Amino acid sequence: MSGAYSRHWRAMLAVNAAVMLGVFLHKLALPPYIPYIHLLVDYHFGFIKRALIGAVVGLFTAKVPVWLVFALAGGVWLITFGLFVQLFRRTFGLGQPQLPLFIFTAGSPFVFKNFLFTLGHFDIYGCLGAIVLLLVPARSLAYVLLAALISAALVLIHHIHLLMYVPTVAAIVVLRYYLIRPIMRLDIAVGAIALLGLGALFFAAQFLGTMPLPEADFVSYLKTRMVDPSRTELLQFAYVWYQPLSKEVQDTWARLPSNLLGVPVYALLLWLHRPLWRVFKQHIHSLNSPRHRQIVIAALIVIGLAYLVMFAMVFDYSRWISSWMVCMVLMLHAVKTLPATKSVAPIDGDDRKTTILGWIITVLPRVGIIRPF
Repeated sequence: MSGAYSRHWRAMLAVNAAVMLGVFLHKLALPPYIPYIHLLVDYHFGFIKRALIGAVVGLFTAKVPVWLVFALAGGVWLITFGLFVQLFRRTFGLGQPQLPLFIFTAGSPFVFKNFLFTLGHFDIYGCLGAIVLLLVPARSLAYVLLAALISAALVLIHHIHLLMYVPTVAAIVVLRYYLIRPIMRLDIAVGAIALLGLGALFFAAQFLGTMPLPEADFVSYLKTRMVDPSRTELLQFAYVWYQPLSKEVQDTWARLPSNLLGVPVYALLLWLHRPLWRVFKQHIHSLNSPRHRQIVIAALIVIGLAYLVMFAMVFDYSRWISSWMVCMVLMLHAVKTLPATKSVAPIDGDDRKTTILGWIITVLPRVGIIRPF
C-alpha cells in the first residue's frame, strides 16, 4: 500500500474511534427502556424467558441502578471488541495491508458501531460467544460441549438467539471441529443431542416461559429491585413477558409495509461493503476441498434462512440485518481456518474507489434498531 493511501486508512481508524465515542455519548442520553428491565427480571417466579442476565445481576446486587445498564453493556462491548481485534490479528494480521479489511469489518456501521447504539440489548452476547469459539482450540468433544453451553446461555438470555446467532455458532463448530477430523459416532451423537436440547430449551422459553402472575404483580416485584421505583416509565415494556408469539407476528406484519421501505437502504449499505464480499467469495473459492466449499455455502444459506424466519416474526429489522452482517464477518474468520489451495490477496488499499467506500463506511455512525438510522 502506497504512503498516500496508507495515511487514508490510518486516518479512518482515528475517525472510527471518534464516531464510536460519539455514538456512545449519544446512547448515554437515551432512556434504556428495554435494557434496564432485562436487568430486573429474574427467576424469582420460576422459569421464564429473557431472565438470565437479570438473574446473574441479582447474584451481586439486590437493587439495580440505571447506570448499571451502561456499565455492564459497555464492559461487554469492550471485551467483545478486544477479543475481535485479537481474532483479526490471529486470522489475518494487523499490518498495513490488512487495514482495509479491518475497516470494512470492525469499522462497519453494522457491527461495533451498531452494538454501541443498541447498548444493553442482547445481540452482542451472540457475537461474543461466537468469537470465543473462534479463538479457543477445537481439539476434542469439549469444544462441542462448550458451544452447546454458550448456545444454551444465549437462548436463556433471549430465545430469539436460536435464530440470530446459534446457527452461526453451529456453523463454526462444523467448520472448526467436524470438518478437520474423521467423524466418529460419538461426535455425531453429542452434536445431535446438543441440537435437540437447544430446540427443547427454545420451545420451553417461547411457550412455557410466560410470567405466571398478573402483570400488575409482576411490575410491583420489579419495583422492589429498582434503586428508584418512581421511574415507572422504565417498566413500560413489562408486557413482553406476557405477549404470545402470535401477537409478535401480528405486530411484525402490521409494520411490514413501513419496514420494507428500509430495504433499499440496507441494500445500499451492503453494496458499500463490496470489497469485503469480494474477499469473502475469494476465500470460499480458494478452499482446498470442494466438499468444504459446499458445506460453507450450505451454512451461509441456513444462516440466511434463519434470519428470514426472524424477519417474519419480530420487527426490529435494523438490528437483525446488522446481526446478519456480524454473522457474515464471523463466518469469514471461520472459513479462513480451513485448508486452502492458494492465498487470497488482501483488499487493495491503493484502489481509489475502495478508499472512497472505506471513508463512507467510516463516517456512517450506525444502522439503527427498527428502521435505518
